[in-house]
Amino acid sequence: MSNRIFLSKTPSITSMKNNFIEGDSISRFEKKLENYFDNKKYAVALNSGTSAIHLALVLSGVKQGDDVLCQSFTFVATANPILYQKANPIFIDSELDTQNMCPYYLEEAIKKRILKGKKPKAIIVVHLYGMPAKIDIISAIAKKYNISLIEDAAEALGSYYKGQKCGTFGDFGILSFNNNKIITTFGGGILVCNNKQDKEKAIFLATQSKDVAIHYQHSQIGFNYRMSPVLAEIGNGQIVSLDENVKKRRENNLFYQGLFKEVNGITVFEEPSSSWFSNHWLTSILVDDKITNFTNEDLRLQLEKDNIEARPQWKPMHIQPLFKDCVYIGDNKAEVLFKKGLCLPSGASLNTSDRERIKNSILKIIDKNT
Repeated sequence: MSNRIFLSKTPSITSMKNNFIEGDSISRFEKKLENYFDNKKYAVALNSGTSAIHLALVLSGVKQGDDVLCQSFTFVATANPILYQKANPIFIDSELDTQNMCPYYLEEAIKKRILKGKKPKAIIVVHLYGMPAKIDIISAIAKKYNISLIEDAAEALGSYYKGQKCGTFGDFGILSFNNNKIITTFGGGILVCNNKQDKEKAIFLATQSKDVAIHYQHSQIGFNYRMSPVLAEIGNGQIVSLDENVKKRRENNLFYQGLFKEVNGITVFEEPSSSWFSNHWLTSILVDDKITNFTNEDLRLQLEKDNIEARPQWKPMHIQPLFKDCVYIGDNKAEVLFKKGLCLPSGASLNTSDRERIKNSILKIIDKNT
């Protein structure tokens, strides 16, 4: 049996009694998410977080030719739905405190687009690796210019900013239950809405936009985006593990903070202040090779030799071939994070033995270069 340590292992699932899926599995899962949000939000269970972002854009009125402001330092699933709507992505740089959307460049981009006669239709901000963005400032900017705010909290279930849960600050929130997330439905997502009308409209769109009629009638384009009842039932079993999984991921972050505490040139990604509470879905580090005498890639390769998975941080969207012609506003902080960053094993299943193996592997390259 392989003893490979993965970046983020899929958690185990709670088995379904008698393999029987009840007819209300989806509505029960949605209700559990609404309870998690203190019954102040409305949840729509979908087949992916990407579908949720797409529907959020549709519900925000984004159409062909509209501008959508999007965080550049993220996974491509954040940006692809903009292209689904044939809209124009405008990519915004990061700030270093949270590695998320920079509020300064966000507002600068809005002003520049307005001067060109193209006020943006929506903003997509991401809570990267579970770290809340400076969402209060970003939300204030969105309200100031009356622009829809879509909050990609795909990686941030269980994270808070100033005591408020991620996914609840925007006009719409997005959650993901992909295989490697805090809890999983083995493919699935949630669209978080602020009112019942948006929830009903989202369900209508996600079920092929079938008009009210005895026959099959469709007056607008729809999508096959609804979550499977089987996956929803998995979610009903998984959600009880949320707090425990967050606790374990945060313990991993503390482990890395301790490991690198006395190592000059390595910065562990952690909360800027007590206003932030991250689930630490992934723990990443920045490696300053001028101080360490080794690069993030050198460290990744050392871990790989010891059968331990690590990966570079996200390659920013504005330097991806798919988006090479899109507008980008910033000063290349996202590129610095990509070039110096490394994501380390962070799964909730890591045990003491796993951490010891990781530590010994990392110490090999540190000792070699000191």
